[in-house]
Amino acid sequence: MTYAHAVDVAATVEMYEALHAEIVRQSGGTVDGLLVHIGHPSPTGFRVVEVWESRTHFERYNDEIVLPAIQRMAAGQQGPAPEQTIEPIDVRGLVLAGGQVVV
Repeated sequence: MTYAHAVDVAATVEMYEALHAEIVRQSGGTVDGLLVHIGHPSPTGFRVVEVWESRTHFERYNDEIVLPAIQRMAAGQQGPAPEQTIEPIDVRGLVLAGGQVVV
């Protein structure tokens, strides 16, 4: 079943860009099960919206790639990690490039 969420992070867009670059480096540029990833500036920092083939795909990738990348970046910084809010999204329609209807 498709899983989606939005994550609001109280940090700079530059931090997002650095984290995104590290995640791409660690993953080799391929992500099993990820259908859509959008990162953009928000009024409080940045927001990431993702749609996955399943919650299992997301959890595996988050545990193996994302969280270790965040820990590596946080090791070089002072202070607490930026606050983040995760909001699940109930996907009711998803059309991918080429017109493939997923849900």
